[in-house]
Amino acid sequence: MEEKNFITVALPKGKLFKPSAELLNQIGWTAEGLHEKSRKLIITNESARLKFIITKTADVPTYVEYGAADIGIIGKDVIVESGKDVYELLDLGFGKCHLMMAVPKDKKRPRLEDYAHTRVATKFPRLAENFFAAQGMQMEYIKLNGSIELGPIVGLSESIVDIVETGTTLRENNLEEIVTIMDSTARLIANRVSYKLKFARINSLVDDLAKILSR
Repeated sequence: MEEKNFITVALPKGKLFKPSAELLNQIGWTAEGLHEKSRKLIITNESARLKFIITKTADVPTYVEYGAADIGIIGKDVIVESGKDVYELLDLGFGKCHLMMAVPKDKKRPRLEDYAHTRVATKFPRLAENFFAAQGMQMEYIKLNGSIELGPIVGLSESIVDIVETGTTLRENNLEEIVTIMDSTARLIANRVSYKLKFARINSLVDDLAKILSR
């Protein structure tokens, strides 16, 4: 079959993979070997004309923006942080979390403004800067890729901006959330050109998923 007849779906590794794959499976959008433990990066279902790309979370919007994937599933926080030009089709509701600022409990300051001109450790420098700029606060941003909580513990930063689901990791590291920056859930996104050229199939997917989510 011609490549143009396929729909390529970008799915993120990690926590969103399983619920994403399970949701798509409910409407028949799946492929043999599409599971968390698969080492394959591309999994194809020839008969259904589907191709799945399994990639790092932060890369999903990039694959979709440039058309390497027609659609993808990724958290709202990642979409905004990436700044990529993608079309957001549907809020899938799972993967609920929120982006927040946290500081060591024993170094908490009276007001948010009291942290102006301090260092923030984060995976989300764009979101963090947008938030603090809106508060009229200038900050120094230190980009980290993992274990953000270490920042203030080892003196790298005064605070962190990170995603939180339950708050367990914060508590275990004696950090306290002081402000919520944004809420996030998983979203279905599309390449803008693909959405026009493959509208029938993609729109049918959106309708089918919306029906499942409304149950």
